[in-house]
Amino acid sequence: MDGVTPAKAAAAEAWEEAGVEGRVMDFVLGIYSYNKTVQNKVTLPCVVAVFPIKVKRLSDDFPEKGERKRKWFSLKKAAARVNEGELAQIIANFDPTHLR
Repeated sequence: MDGVTPAKAAAAEAWEEAGVEGRVMDFVLGIYSYNKTVQNKVTLPCVVAVFPIKVKRLSDDFPEKGERKRKWFSLKKAAARVNEGELAQIIANFDPTHLR
């Protein structure tokens, strides 16, 4: 996203995809990569920086509401449910008690 920091871009994605509103932290929890298949069946390599967000509110009306199903999990269960091993490690090692 042009003109915004990576952390602000992550917050915008959290809003669009899950209706998350809150305070994004300006540090990276981790980085992972995966291959993304786009509409025309082309596979593109993607690198993702993961930022923590202290959630203040969840909106029931958000841009990708019809495309997503939001559900909360414990860190252990969330790590077990993702397909990307690097992301699973980031989630499993996340300690929210260290956020201010």
